[in-house]
Amino acid sequence: MSVPFQRAADAVRGAGAEAAAIAGHLVRYPTGVGDEPRPAAGRPCPPRHDGPPPGPGDAPGDDATAGRPHPGPVLFLHGFADNRAVFHPLLRALRRDGWTHLHALNHSPLTSDVRTAAVLLGRHVEWARRAHRGAPVALVGHSLGGLIARYYVQRLGGDEHVPTVITLAAPHEGTLAAHLPNPFPITRQMRPGSDLLAELRRPAAHCRTRFTAFWGELDEVVLPARNGRLLHPDLAAENVMVPGAGHVALPVDRRVVDGVRRVLSAAEAGHRSGRPERQPDGPAERPPADPPADRLSA
Repeated sequence: MSVPFQRAADAVRGAGAEAAAIAGHLVRYPTGVGDEPRPAAGRPCPPRHDGPPPGPGDAPGDDATAGRPHPGPVLFLHGFADNRAVFHPLLRALRRDGWTHLHALNHSPLTSDVRTAAVLLGRHVEWARRAHRGAPVALVGHSLGGLIARYYVQRLGGDEHVPTVITLAAPHEGTLAAHLPNPFPITRQMRPGSDLLAELRRPAAHCRTRFTAFWGELDEVVLPARNGRLLHPDLAAENVMVPGAGHVALPVDRRVVDGVRRVLSAAEAGHRSGRPERQPDGPAERPPADPPADRLSA
């Protein structure tokens, strides 16, 4: 098979996978319109322990689960004009692996500024640390959500609380699609050369967060697709190209799901090993406060 024919065949398969992902997401979309339930104030989350993850037959409170770990909290941020339903398949996969402290946030459709959304994300991170006994928080952001997560840790000091950020199809270098006419001011910040992206290119030697940026070879929203890479010289970033994957298909692609699990598991193992730069803030017994409103808007 010739190289051009192989590439054409891969593109056709990728387009089919993207169409299937869009159809599946349209079915799931109504389930993500409402905000995610949160633990009530005064009800502490389960303590964290060292040891192997729970077995398939273990139940809460059984002796078999005594001393076993509860992986740290992970916050998920969806992209522009989307909602938390985009993460449902990924959340199911992580829960099967024993991750219980997973919180998917919804943006308000009125959000007009990445900087403001990043400040509000910081309130959710602070809540998650209090609610989960001071554990460090990981962030997973799809598309615009990845930019918000990056701004928070890189420009607002969020690296103190967030050792790990995973972005999926985030326009780190902008996207030409943001030049299309639309009434939403926030899309102007995703244009190549915008003031926001220029700010994110400033020196960031202070930022200790480790990034993993997954980007799809056939992304039809981040244009060109290679703009999904994070190439800042001061940031510790691994860029992972996913062949044949589009924008909506990326969060549900099995290769990406496996990659996200790998990154989160490695980060959790590093935290449990006691790396000094990632020690929890404050007393472990501090009770959780009331969670902030789920929507990242003023």
